[in-house]
Amino acid sequence: MDSYAIIDESNFPIIRIRFTGNKSTDQNFQTYLDQTKACYRLEKRLAIIFDASDAAIPSLSHQKMQANWLKENEQLMKEFCAGTAYIIPNAAIRAILKMIFSFQKQPVPYKIFESEPEANTWVNGLDMDRNSTT
Repeated sequence: MDSYAIIDESNFPIIRIRFTGNKSTDQNFQTYLDQTKACYRLEKRLAIIFDASDAAIPSLSHQKMQANWLKENEQLMKEFCAGTAYIIPNAAIRAILKMIFSFQKQPVPYKIFESEPEANTWVNGLDMDRNSTT
């Protein structure tokens, strides 16, 4: 199976999720969602950078799966995620993200960037204090 995304937790509490450009399938997209949820297993504050520079547009059914994942994990994200940055240089992919958020609102602070340095700066400025409110 070709991975839809690669998750790098080596710089925890900042997690990087890089979309590979491989076409979404039911299997690889579910694996991506499961691996994303696993990032919360430590129950510690974190921030996520989604790098969609090479992302393939997911099918509508997978966009809905992503929206459902956000809804199902809303409380987990509110409790442990300080924020999410999206690196999306492609306007079509930015439009897809906005569509996903129209299905289900993003429950934590987020910002969309066109380059990695901007995303890194924003994430590094987030309050990672566990007691902060999002």
